[in-house]
Formats: sequence, structure tokens, C-alpha cells
Amino acid sequence: MQARHPALRILQLVLGGLLLIGAAIMGPLPGPGGIFLFAGGMILILRNSRWAQVRWARLKRRWPRIGNLVDRAMRRRSALRRRARDRVLSQR
Repeated sequence: MQARHPALRILQLVLGGLLLIGAAIMGPLPGPGGIFLFAGGMILILRNSRWAQVRWARLKRRWPRIGNLVDRAMRRRSALRRRARDRVLSQR
């Protein structure tokens, strides 16, 4: 993975936070807009914050079914590696 400039990482973290705040505001409104804002914010934050990655891993251990579903929806590399590893192990 290519290292990003610290200013770009901070900008993406701030944008991710703003998207999460926007999702909370749009949540009560009719329609699915808040879901997309939440997903975009989570993607930006998880890609740029080690602290958030550790907390996300803890949540996934506690609720693995929901964590796997969200990882698959976000197309996270770790989820793709896990699925490939599980496929290989199940074929043995």
C-alpha cells in the first residue's frame, strides 16, 4: 500500500467524520440517503485511522455476522483475503 501524505489523510478523516454527521442528520428523513453517507464515512475513516481499525476489529469479533456483512459490502481487502483463505480451507 502506498503511503499517503499526512495532510491528505487528515482531510479524508475530516471528510469521513462530516459524512457520518450527515448520515445522522439524514437518518430520520425518508429514503436511503443516510445509509450511503454512513458507508462512505466509514470507508474513509477505516482507511485512514489506525484507532478506528482496532475498534472495528473488536466490534467484528463481538458481532462477527454483522462485521462480515459490512466488510463484504465495503469490499475491504481483509474480507477478500479471508474469503479466499476460507475457500481454500474448505476445498481440502
